[in-house]
Amino acid sequence: MATIELGLDNFESTITDNDIVLIDFWADWCGPCKMFGPVFEKASVAHPGVVFAKCDTEKERDLASHFGIRSIPTLAIFRERVLLFSQAGALPAAALDEIIGQVKALDMAEIHAKIAADSEEGNEAANSN
Repeated sequence: MATIELGLDNFESTITDNDIVLIDFWADWCGPCKMFGPVFEKASVAHPGVVFAKCDTEKERDLASHFGIRSIPTLAIFRERVLLFSQAGALPAAALDEIIGQVKALDMAEIHAKIAADSEEGNEAANSN
């Protein structure tokens, strides 16, 4: 599958309508971004069913700001609308494949339960003050 262009207009639907979404935050002037781009594209072909999106931080400043992008390239990975991974730096192909494998192997029911429990604890702490 080829990568898609991601912006504010399609961010919410992309995250909501797909199980796993990888986002490459990049810019045209960025040397490491240019090195990582082909690795990201190749992985998109090797992992059908996973959505690979590219967000040009120059065109989509609001979206990049929302994620606190300070260094590019930055890779963000969502699964079932949960941000599981965010890291700056160009990854080698083997490391990217490894991370994708780890994300696919996660027990998302366990992750969602932990998020719900953490949310309840936060609410209880806020209410006790």
